[in-house]
Amino acid sequence: MSGTNISENLDSEGGQSPQFKETRWSLVRRAASFDSPESREALEVLCRGYCFPIYAFIRRHGHSRHDAQDLTQEFFARLLASNSISRADPKLGKFRTFLLGALKHFLSDAQRKAGSWKRGGGVEIISLDEAMAEERYQAELVDDRAPDKLFADRWTVVLLDAAMARLQEEFRVVGKERQFEALKSFLSSEGGQEAYEQAGAALNSSAKTVAVSVHRLRRRFRYLLRSAIADTVSTPEEVEEEYRSLFSSQET
Repeated sequence: MSGTNISENLDSEGGQSPQFKETRWSLVRRAASFDSPESREALEVLCRGYCFPIYAFIRRHGHSRHDAQDLTQEFFARLLASNSISRADPKLGKFRTFLLGALKHFLSDAQRKAGSWKRGGGVEIISLDEAMAEERYQAELVDDRAPDKLFADRWTVVLLDAAMARLQEEFRVVGKERQFEALKSFLSSEGGQEAYEQAGAALNSSAKTVAVSVHRLRRRFRYLLRSAIADTVSTPEEVEEEYRSLFSSQET
């Protein structure tokens, strides 16, 4: 991978926080006008990216898979149709904190109106693969932790997946997909001399070169993870706080 744009980015960015700029969340929250195409588009991107934790939370509250799908769409439809984000408390900078609070309020309101609410209203704000969402949810049924805790953990998975997708795309753009496939497993495992030699054989490279590439890969992944987090918080300090909490939450 040395000599590519990826390596240059790794060397310059390292494992530090990305330069903070106005995030999609803060942009939407600060938007003066609900009709702003820029703010609406930003929120829609976030909604699509974080729909599974919403769907799973609704399912956890006893709704059927079909009702959960419709309620997920209805939740985002109402979120987009209101100006609630512009009225959000600036102290609640984390997007997931805001979203979970809004979801609880929505479900409480839906419960009160259960008699008048009907599914199949044709509302479709996000692209939700119901079969995949349900399969993921069923795999988690053995987990008896509190819904709020599960929501936070699902949010972590979403962020990790987003960072991984960005990393894979960077390799694809520079024609290094083969290297990515050979090295990606080292993001979740320490590896060792034997593993590096095996990867080196697959890439016609030395174990030492692989070790250096893995080091750079991990640094780049950490940077992209912080970038994914920056899309959902409002300050640089919250990026680091959220980054640390992602991994501490996995230990509790």
